[in-house]
Amino acid sequence: MPDLRDLLRTQAADLGFSICRFASAAEPWSAGERLAHFVEAGRHGDMGWMETTLERRSHPTSMWPGARTAIVLGMNYGPDEDPLPEMADRSAGYISVYARGDDYHEVIKGRLKTLAGQVAARLKADVKVFVDTAPLMEKPLAQRAGLGWQGKHTNLLSRDHGNWLFLGVILTAAEITPDSEETEHCGTCTACLDACPTNAFPAPFQLDARRCLSYLTIEHAGPWPVEFRPLTGSRIYGCDDCLAVCPWNKFAQGAREARFLAREASITPRLGDLASLDDGAFRALFPKSPIRRIGRDRFVRNVLYAIGNSGDAGLVGVASTLTSDASPLVRGAAVWALSRLLDGPAFAALRDDRQSGETDAEVLAEWAGSEA
Repeated sequence: MPDLRDLLRTQAADLGFSICRFASAAEPWSAGERLAHFVEAGRHGDMGWMETTLERRSHPTSMWPGARTAIVLGMNYGPDEDPLPEMADRSAGYISVYARGDDYHEVIKGRLKTLAGQVAARLKADVKVFVDTAPLMEKPLAQRAGLGWQGKHTNLLSRDHGNWLFLGVILTAAEITPDSEETEHCGTCTACLDACPTNAFPAPFQLDARRCLSYLTIEHAGPWPVEFRPLTGSRIYGCDDCLAVCPWNKFAQGAREARFLAREASITPRLGDLASLDDGAFRALFPKSPIRRIGRDRFVRNVLYAIGNSGDAGLVGVASTLTSDASPLVRGAAVWALSRLLDGPAFAALRDDRQSGETDAEVLAEWAGSEA
C-alpha cells in the first residue's frame, strides 16, 4: 500500500495546494507562552479577540482536546513581479499582494473541507478545518510540520516559496506519523527588520502590531496615531515591505491559482478614484475581495492618508469634498490630508469655513491639531 501521507499529498496537490505536511497536534510547544507575552505587553492593539481567546489559542488541544495530528497545507500566492517599486510610487494606492484577488479564506476553505472529508472517510476519525478564522496558531504548526519557519518578521518563510504562502490546517483525532520540523534559516540577515517603515519589530522574531501598517490599515478601526500617517506612503491596504525584501523570495514562484491573480482594480489604482467611492461603488469594485471586510469608511480613511502623502495638489478637490462626508472617520482623515497638501493660508481659510459647522469632537480635534 502507498504511504498514507503520500496519498494525502497527492490529493492535496490535485486540489491546488503547493505543499502538504504533517505535525503532532498534541505535543507541548512554547508558542502559547510567546503569544501570552505578546498580549500581556499590549502589542495586539485593538485585536481584543486575541485576548479573549488566548487560552484556547495557546495550543491546538486547548481548543480541541481530541486533536492528535495537524495536516498543514500551503497554497502559493506569489506575485509575478517584485512589488517593491509599486510601494515607492506615491501617485497610486498600494494594495497588499495577498488581497489583490479573491479572498483566500473562501478559496482554501472549500478545498480543505474536500480533503478533510477524504481524511475522515479513510481514517474513520473526526476532523476540523481552519483557515485563519479560529483560535489556532497556524504558523507554529506550519513550522512544526516543516513547511517553513517563522522568520525575523514573524511571518512564515519557506525555502521553496519565499514569504508567499497561504496556510490551512486540518486537525484530526487520528495519529499520523509527523514530518520533521523546519529549522530557522534567517542567519544574520535583517533585511525585513530594516525595511519596516514604522519600526514595528522591537527585536528579531518579535512584532508590535500597534506599529504595523498591515494592522493599522486593516484591523485598527479609528483614526491612526498621527506619527504613523506620513509613514504609510501610498499603502492603503496591508504592507508587504518585510515580505518583499526577503532574499528567500528568489526561489518563489508566481501564483498558480487563477482566483489569486491580481484584478485590474487592485494594481496601482488612482487615489482620487478610490477616495470618491461610496459604499455601493466600494463593494462593486472589490467583489469577493478581503478588502470588503474593512468597509468603505475605513478604506477611504486609508486612501486619504495616502493622498496626504502624495504631494499631488490635484487631489485637493476630492479631499475637500470629503470634509463633508457622513463618516467622521473620513472627515477627519480628509482634514489631515488637506493639512499636508495646502499651504498655511489656504488651509486656514478652509478650516475657518468648514470648522464652524462641525460637531464631531474627533474631527474638530483634527482641525485644531493639523498644521500646514
